[in-house]
Amino acid sequence: MGRLKGERFELVTLHSGTRAIRERRSGEVMHPAVGPWAEACALYVDQLHLRERLCDGAGEPLVIFDVGLGGAANAAAAITCARSCGGGRRRTLELLSFEVDTEPLKLALDDPEGFPFLRPLADAARTLLDQGVWEEDGVRWTLRPGDALKALESEKARAELIFHDPFSPETNPALWTPEAFALLRSRARQDERGCLLATYSASTRTRASMLLGGWNVGVGAATGFKKETTVAATRRALLSNPLGPRWLERWQRSSARAPWGRDTLSAEEEALITRAIVPAL
Repeated sequence: MGRLKGERFELVTLHSGTRAIRERRSGEVMHPAVGPWAEACALYVDQLHLRERLCDGAGEPLVIFDVGLGGAANAAAAITCARSCGGGRRRTLELLSFEVDTEPLKLALDDPEGFPFLRPLADAARTLLDQGVWEEDGVRWTLRPGDALKALESEKARAELIFHDPFSPETNPALWTPEAFALLRSRARQDERGCLLATYSASTRTRASMLLGGWNVGVGAATGFKKETTVAATRRALLSNPLGPRWLERWQRSSARAPWGRDTLSAEEEALITRAIVPAL
């Protein structure tokens, strides 16, 4: 085993025996319930039907925004999925990982026993860290270092899928505001195929932020101790389980109705959220 601690992060072992990464100042653990690999596969790769998308059609690449590279579990799951398609893959994968601090990935690479999913991609990850890009036939993985919002402002690519996996709003509030989700929405595909965004948070404030950022919002898959997560889409028709009147009633009664970064909502914003959930109202 390599290093157990860095300047900001440290490796920890979950009750399940799975290794994970903890931010030392806040104590927040990445993927705390089921571990990084299980959550990456369930919430991002499987739920967003990455394999089917890669094998559907031909020509244009499939662009993924990996917001919060962390220990690269989500990126590794996406690349592993692309490799598993074999000759059935019809589209190239363009994976853009946004990350302000690459220390978690470096710690994970130093512990191959604790992060076995990285072993087949260890050389790829080190090349990414050293050169900012790694590629093989049909897959290109690019690092967007620094502040994710600043990087997104100048991003030319348009995402078909977004893995939204930064630290929580309490630890990393800037990436959970309506303005942040609006920026992501502006960098999503706007055509018929559109864009899906998945995240582990199912909080009322997170969903309010998404709605005010212009997304259609739905219920996502369960993971660990979370009974549900959240999936958002550029078009409501892309959601298999959109939020409905029952969620709207709970939101109206909630003491946490405002989005992240706000204490209150204007009447116009309340009306916008209501119309987004029940368009006929």
